[in-house]
Amino acid sequence: MESLSLFLSDSEATDALGRALAATRPASAVVHLQGDLGAGKSTLARALLRALGVQGAIRSPTYTLVERYPIADGEAWHLDLYRIGDAGELDFLGLDEGSATLWLVEWPERGGAGLPACDLRVRLAVEGDGRAVRLEAAGETGQAWLARLEKSGQLPRSPVPTV
Repeated sequence: MESLSLFLSDSEATDALGRALAATRPASAVVHLQGDLGAGKSTLARALLRALGVQGAIRSPTYTLVERYPIADGEAWHLDLYRIGDAGELDFLGLDEGSATLWLVEWPERGGAGLPACDLRVRLAVEGDGRAVRLEAAGETGQAWLARLEKSGQLPRSPVPTV
């Protein structure tokens, strides 16, 4: 599995990663955002959606479970599955009613087989005053995305903290 590790020193670095992901994303993709509470999953999703042209409020789907946003080439769905008890609850979210071109899924492990196959895993962790992030390709689409991302020259270049 191809992967890429970065350190996001501040909110501008997180925004830069969101912009880079938006600029290099495939036509259709499923992104799993993983990490503990407060790791920056929603912040990164918000940065990516903003870079895709979403105007107005970008709400965290913590209580609604799913927020839908029109983007230039379809619709982006931002899901937060922290509050569901099992994957069967996904049936009540109406996710089969439309076709999203971008899925941003927080706490994807709770959705299990009820979710489409992942293309890119984004693992976030608090590290000092910033965030450590590991991008992992899951399949060909994710590998191509990571390759475009690395070649783009748009990745944030934050110094890695010394311990």
